[in-house]
Amino acid sequence: MRIGELAKATGATPRALRHYEQAGLITSAREHNGYRVYDERAAIRVRNIRHLLSVGLTLDDVRCFLPCLDGDMTSARPAAEGLRIARERLAVLDARIAAQVEARDRLAAALSRAGVPVAAPAPPTGKGTGGAAAGAVLPATA
Repeated sequence: MRIGELAKATGATPRALRHYEQAGLITSAREHNGYRVYDERAAIRVRNIRHLLSVGLTLDDVRCFLPCLDGDMTSARPAAEGLRIARERLAVLDARIAAQVEARDRLAAALSRAGVPVAAPAPPTGKGTGGAAAGAVLPATA
């Protein structure tokens, strides 16, 4: 299938597919006119890449899952390496969130000292708190 067909089948943009290919996550053959051609398995691989990205992993993280991108990653039992990668990414996200909360608090305090009313921060939504079962998020690695 060509890049447009793969994009339609997976919900990815052609630009994202070229990016995944450049990152070494998917491959294509070239027709005589230079058009990219992907085999049917590419759709499964792209869906798995998008799944891993949607839970907060990076393309570098996804690269660690190359051996298992062609299987059903959403229902596979997570492997130790997958859990390690996810925990490391969660720690990075938690640190970023903490830094943003500190910056917000400093700014709110400065505004308050200047006599400017400051709205209270929005309550947490409960999303992204790590409460999801790891098996539903992370795939097994080879």
